[in-house]
Amino acid sequence: MHVKFTLKLVLFTLLLPASLFAQQPPTTLAELQHDWAVAEYQLKGDEQVKAYEALITKADAAVEASPKSADLLIWNGIIKSAFAGVKGGLGAMSYAKQARKSLEAAIDIDGDALSGSAYTSLGTLYFKVPGWPIGFGNDKKAVEYLQKALAINPDGIDPNYFYADYLIEKKQWGEAKKYLLKAQAAAPRPDRPIADWGRQQQIAEALAVVTGNLTPVGT
Repeated sequence: MHVKFTLKLVLFTLLLPASLFAQQPPTTLAELQHDWAVAEYQLKGDEQVKAYEALITKADAAVEASPKSADLLIWNGIIKSAFAGVKGGLGAMSYAKQARKSLEAAIDIDGDALSGSAYTSLGTLYFKVPGWPIGFGNDKKAVEYLQKALAINPDGIDPNYFYADYLIEKKQWGEAKKYLLKAQAAAPRPDRPIADWGRQQQIAEALAVVTGNLTPVGT
């Protein structure tokens, strides 16, 4: 009886519509952007880590489905770069290296994709990651890529914020303030409200640091 039941089950399965076994549609760019914003700005602790781990799986699958998409490669790199920052420590380095590989691949396909976002993210990686012998950090490359991003998208919120972030790291307070104010005044992105909200919070915090350092003590 067990054999007959198994055979019936197999026959029934073969008769089911093929559509029931179709793979889920690949993750879209908009989904990656939205899920990243939620993970980055609305989650903390273990929830954030788990969200990023799931997001990396989706980002890798998206690139596997469309390996020549510069946009998807950029977001694969952004997500892995962000997770490297969340993870921290030596364990983060493998994600930073994967992010660099994705971003460089995107530039090889189309450096202007997403208003030069690959240059912004790659430049940020180069100044956030430790230098040799631990990592590949390099200030000269960081400036080169960040300025390239600004040349492509001079009024964008991200290139201005991240260049200011670099300048803050170097204690160039006056220059940093100029780029932060430009980032703060950037046109909102209607399709990315969570990302804009989170970035504006970071800009406000950075401006507070810069203003504090520009104000003479005792005034």
